[in-house]
Amino acid sequence: MNAELIEALRLLEKERGIDAEVLFEAIEEALVSAYRREFEARSTDNIRAEVDRENGEMRVFLIKTVVEEIDDPNAEITLEEAKALSEDFELGDMMEFQLRPQDFGRLAAQTAKNVINQKLCSAERERIQNEFSSRVGEISAGVIQRKDRREVIVDIGRAEAVLPYNEQVRQDGYNFNQRLRFLILKVDEKKGRPIIYVSRSHPNLVRKLFEQEVPEIANGIVEIMSVAREAGSRSKIAVASRDDNVDSVGSCVGQRGLRVQTVMDELMGEKIDIIEWDPDVTVFISNSLNPAKVVRVDLIEEEKVARVVVPDHQLSLAIGREGQNARLSARLTGWKIDIKSESQYRSSVETELLSRFSEAVEATAFDYSGDETDQTEIDQAAGDYFDEMDGQDDTADYDSEEEQTEQDSEVEQTEQDSEQTAGQEQEADDTPVNQETV
Repeated sequence: MNAELIEALRLLEKERGIDAEVLFEAIEEALVSAYRREFEARSTDNIRAEVDRENGEMRVFLIKTVVEEIDDPNAEITLEEAKALSEDFELGDMMEFQLRPQDFGRLAAQTAKNVINQKLCSAERERIQNEFSSRVGEISAGVIQRKDRREVIVDIGRAEAVLPYNEQVRQDGYNFNQRLRFLILKVDEKKGRPIIYVSRSHPNLVRKLFEQEVPEIANGIVEIMSVAREAGSRSKIAVASRDDNVDSVGSCVGQRGLRVQTVMDELMGEKIDIIEWDPDVTVFISNSLNPAKVVRVDLIEEEKVARVVVPDHQLSLAIGREGQNARLSARLTGWKIDIKSESQYRSSVETELLSRFSEAVEATAFDYSGDETDQTEIDQAAGDYFDEMDGQDDTADYDSEEEQTEQDSEVEQTEQDSEQTAGQEQEADDTPVNQETV
């Protein structure tokens, strides 16, 4: 029986990760509690238990004090009884008796069992706290155990974790015995038991998966600057290389897209856009809107707003389905992005210029009461307006010059034709008349 006990303790140590010494101490503490329950002892200060670590033999020792009159039978013995055992005992001496745990009753055995279970739970709680508190933010592989309406229970090794509803992704399925990788969010305590919370929708899950799949990221050569994710649909990551000879985007994509495809497979086909990070905000915002091409980016620093202009035929591509591409770009860059097409931008610029011109005309208009505004101010306002118009539409100026050149050429050709006609008439006048005919 004792050999079986030792073997059971060894297996428990291996499965639960609890030190065997803690288990032996739990049994010793249980034996002391069982004695107190069996003999209704007032205190356990004079009781100790030992379990042999080799053969599993259990012993309980009771220490009694030699007194003249007994007040507590579990802690005291009379001098007469002590001298019956040995003549050397005197008042105040301590006597130690060995008890057999086999003499304990059923209630005492149940008490011992409860104490052992409590000790095991306490040891396991402490182990989980120590082990997983240091792993918060890391990835752990897990196996789905069961699923209810709100939560999924996951086995992540020597502990069970909880996947809350708001951290789940619809595409994952969460079938029994399905193997997935999870991000450890936190270790909390509920009703005295430690609970490990994990996630499948957190953006850092994408970051950690790339760190595992891309050696350049793990080594620090390539750095993930920011991540934006709509779990189950699309993610964008911005990467930068610390080595000019290493392509940051190519490293994450891998040969024939093998690395990024591995991450996408783990995320159940979620699409991933890998963007090259740039210290220039305008370039970074342009890159973040890939695959759309950006024509112009204007920044409003105070409001942290970026006004982006794209070709007319790529406006829907830049915005994305239901605005997804624009949302992810805004999260990735940290800027609010306002996207317009070239025709919309041109129309807004023209409207603004006409509004300015109208304001300038109104400000410099004649006062019909007799006071006339300085003509210099009128000329200055008109000149500013036409300077702006010249800067906005160089193509129009170029077309006007061509038209003027064509008009000059037409006028010159007309003049040459007129001169030629006049010369012919003059020659006709100078021709001599035949007298005979006359």
